[in-house]
Amino acid sequence: MDTVHDLGGKDGFGVVDVHDSGKPFEHDWEGRMWALSRSSRLPSLTIDWWRHVVERIPPAAHMSIPYFEKWCLTELACYVDAGEFTLEEAVSGHTEQQADAGKPATVADVIASNRASAKTFEVVADVEAAFNVGHRVETRSHSVATHTRLPAYARGRVGKVLAQRGAHPLADDSAQGVETPQHLYTVEFSARELWGDDASPHDTVALDLWESYLVST
Repeated sequence: MDTVHDLGGKDGFGVVDVHDSGKPFEHDWEGRMWALSRSSRLPSLTIDWWRHVVERIPPAAHMSIPYFEKWCLTELACYVDAGEFTLEEAVSGHTEQQADAGKPATVADVIASNRASAKTFEVVADVEAAFNVGHRVETRSHSVATHTRLPAYARGRVGKVLAQRGAHPLADDSAQGVETPQHLYTVEFSARELWGDDASPHDTVALDLWESYLVST
């Protein structure tokens, strides 16, 4: 989506702090938000729809609130959209609906759940892959009004296919509730192709991109 949510390659945001504090969360509520997200009971929720909802946060709010607060707003919006509770109930923090709280999860339960969630998203495509390893391709440069995994800084750029990753549901369609199998590739770009002559001639960037993002050069 072509809004402030796509910050890749953007300047003017200051120095990025890369020092690790050693703590998984800066505040206790962030840990609780992570736990709530990991225990979501919405079977229809996909990562692409979740990201689509994140991108509906107004730009001014997105740029001014903490990372996990964005998660909180997104989770609440997803539950309201699914009819689990109303917006008024979310704002009040109370609901009249009865629900089974279930048994509290132990650390062992969480570890087992994480292991079970590790899976491949590969699907079967009806057509053969259009590109092979070593193929030179150019990314499309059109603007996108909905969710996409083609970042703005990599549009209209020429790269080389490093690997074929099989077919996967196209994120753009998945965010709209439609599963479209499409071939996925890892494409390598030189830093200078992306950032200009001031970039290092030795650096490259690799992106996983769907076939509809690419054209042959």
